[in-house]
Amino acid sequence: MPELKRLHARHAPAVLAFELANRAYFAASVSDRGDAFFACFTDRFAALLAEQEAGVCAFHVLVDEDGSVLGRFNLLDIEDGTAQLGYRVAQHVTGRGVATATVRDLCRRAPDAYGLRTLRAAVAHQNLASRKVLTKAGFIAAGPAGPADLGGKQGTWYRRDLTLRAGERAGDGHR
Repeated sequence: MPELKRLHARHAPAVLAFELANRAYFAASVSDRGDAFFACFTDRFAALLAEQEAGVCAFHVLVDEDGSVLGRFNLLDIEDGTAQLGYRVAQHVTGRGVATATVRDLCRRAPDAYGLRTLRAAVAHQNLASRKVLTKAGFIAAGPAGPADLGGKQGTWYRRDLTLRAGERAGDGHR
């Protein structure tokens, strides 16, 4: 059974393999990381761990039983109880509920683990699968004002209030 784990230095080889194996798949819905990302992967990975250590971000990997990475689930720009959620899953596990289940899991963990009350996520308009993941995980389309710019691809911002109980939605009046 896959397990969501906080990013650690030992994950570097599996993360690199995941990114390389899925590069073309990811580039279809989000901007390609570019050759420089892969050429400087070791330095970039060390920088991520430093950001995590500083409490600015929290990076997670969904690790399969064989040690391979099935997905990355990141909490970025953690500040004042809010963070931005970013995620990507391997092409071979899409359509199986892996992303939805893991986003829900991270939403359950985030208040206690990181003191978060709100998560935001930006999704490109053409990325229907990711929009479905967020909706199923309790996110609603919301501001900030204006469309999200995802490396030249237009998108929409989504938001989830982590203080609501299961089944409640912001604006329902049920508290």
